[in-house]
Amino acid sequence: MKALRVINPGALTLVQDRGRSGATAFGVGRSGAMDRAAMALANRLVGNPKDAAGLEILLGGVEFEALGDLWIAVTGSWGLLKVDDLPAEPNTAIRLNAGSRLKLPVTEHGLRFYLAIRGGVDLPPILGSRSRDTLAMIGPDPLRAGDELPIGISSIDPIPVVDLVPVNIPDAGTRQIEVRPGPRRGWFGPENWSKFFEAEWVVSQRSDRRGIRIDGPILGRVKDEELLSEGMLPGAIQVSPDGVPTILGVDHPVTGGYPVIAVVTDPSLDALAQVRPGQVIKFRLATGR
Repeated sequence: MKALRVINPGALTLVQDRGRSGATAFGVGRSGAMDRAAMALANRLVGNPKDAAGLEILLGGVEFEALGDLWIAVTGSWGLLKVDDLPAEPNTAIRLNAGSRLKLPVTEHGLRFYLAIRGGVDLPPILGSRSRDTLAMIGPDPLRAGDELPIGISSIDPIPVVDLVPVNIPDAGTRQIEVRPGPRRGWFGPENWSKFFEAEWVVSQRSDRRGIRIDGPILGRVKDEELLSEGMLPGAIQVSPDGVPTILGVDHPVTGGYPVIAVVTDPSLDALAQVRPGQVIKFRLATGR
């Protein structure tokens, strides 16, 4: 059986796919890849179905060995890939011969690499997904040196020919994040609603897959009553009693008791997966449908 051996797992490498649905009644959220567009592109480049499981690699600095001939693709963050110490291209299908080693450097731009292997990582699904949920603590454990990941049987179709892959290098400057009004926007009044868009928010080091905490001005409320817990979704921006916003990530709690001032749009939620601690973001109101 073909497999991928972990030589160096880096800071945090997780098995992820498109996530699990229909499990919120059990207290389990969607989870899945934070940058869904990057994961989907990696799978497409090697001819995998959209729901194939791959790897989400935080910050890079990892090394793998091919146990068998494999096709792989690396997307998301930006850095100089190497196969057997020779440069390799991101965002394209790469053949690894049995015994070849793939090295992903510490990322130069962005925060997370995505690695797809033709056939997908073939670990047992839990609640319909192979994703690691870091809040519910279900799914495959974070990878460790020496782990061998079994690879599924790939399609008999050839590797797809892709003439053009339009990919932008993750921006290290100020990122524009689109939002729509949240259900508790009125709790903050016009002054704080304007402040929310005018401010430059700095991504905190206390950010992970569960939530992205941002530092900036305090958002005061005009309505101070208690809020009963209500359903949450990725991208909801909760404001805690100290006036500090947190953007809920893909491993967020399924309910929450803090008011949601705004909700990040789907494309901007993918972009947030590549925003580094210390980077500045600004919110803008989404227009159109």
